[in-house]
Amino acid sequence: MAVPFRRTSKTRRDMRRTHYKLSVPGMVKCPQCGEYKLAHRVCKNCGTYKGKEVVSE
Repeated sequence: MAVPFRRTSKTRRDMRRTHYKLSVPGMVKCPQCGEYKLAHRVCKNCGTYKGKEVVSE
């Protein structure tokens, strides 16, 4: 079985891991109530989607 000849340094390890990060979800303002919501989803505050009431309170 192949074994690395030299130990991977902390710098090289961390440079490899720079791309392992969380991305921020796309947040937009609801046109009805102005609260922030996830894009392409029903607003949790007022229950509307694309100008129509989908969920009644």
